[in-house]
Amino acid sequence: MNKVLVICGATATGKSGLAVDCALKLNSEVISADSQLVYKELNIGTAKPTAEEMRGVKHHMIDVVGPTASYSVSDYSQAATPILDGLLQENKTPIICGGTGFYINSLLFDLSYGNTAANLEVRQKYEELLQTHGKEYLYVLLKQTDENTAQKLHVNDVKRIIRALEIYEVSGKMKSEISDTLKPKYDYVAVAINYPREELYERINLRVDEMFDRGLVDEVKGLIDKGIDENCQCMQAIGYKEVLFGFKNGDKESTMRDVIKQNTRHYAKRQITFFKKLQGIIWLEPKDATCEKVSELLNG
Repeated sequence: MNKVLVICGATATGKSGLAVDCALKLNSEVISADSQLVYKELNIGTAKPTAEEMRGVKHHMIDVVGPTASYSVSDYSQAATPILDGLLQENKTPIICGGTGFYINSLLFDLSYGNTAANLEVRQKYEELLQTHGKEYLYVLLKQTDENTAQKLHVNDVKRIIRALEIYEVSGKMKSEISDTLKPKYDYVAVAINYPREELYERINLRVDEMFDRGLVDEVKGLIDKGIDENCQCMQAIGYKEVLFGFKNGDKESTMRDVIKQNTRHYAKRQITFFKKLQGIIWLEPKDATCEKVSELLNG
């Protein structure tokens, strides 16, 4: 059975390009592991690869749901795992590429993440309770149903509080009862591109400038015109939420741009911290981030 190749790490490090290079060399396909690329119509702010950038390589888990949908790690794992297994059965090397650590972990390890698919009706109920009674009310509800999970969460972590309540209502199990072990399901090689911090920040700033040049503001306006607003999960993504906030506050485009750059830099730091904990990860210097080097690691 072939190994699984994981190309992960911080945003703006060239993961997508390397993944396509490797897919062409290995005659394989790419499974995206990016929580924003799953959404249709969100293209510029997500740096979604174009057909030209894909270079004929088949990409999975891109444009799988509409922008009004809610999408969980469990939903992702249930959809992506059969694709991964299918590629292995075809004697291909699946290439998982992305920066959403929880998505990657859900494929590589025996993790449950609640083992409960998203239930939009239940989630909507708790979101309405949030609007009516506030986050403190939801936090008290969680303490009453799953005190151990509540102790691990801050009252402001509304998204995870709602998810824990959803898991309990749908499955009857407390999230704290679910044991998440880091037992690999596959033989994998994981690599990340290790840019010096200042160079990474320069790449992030350049990417954000390119997003604005390509029409990020107009993209967000178009989504708003279709009724896609801050209540939609997809619009909480970096790039979209800042433009939305800027519209409401009359900010200049330059202000939106600066805030997105800052938030993206902070996000990149969190990604690096997360992936440093990934078992066996290999950090490549930019000059070594080639399909030839990756092939050596796969064959090693």
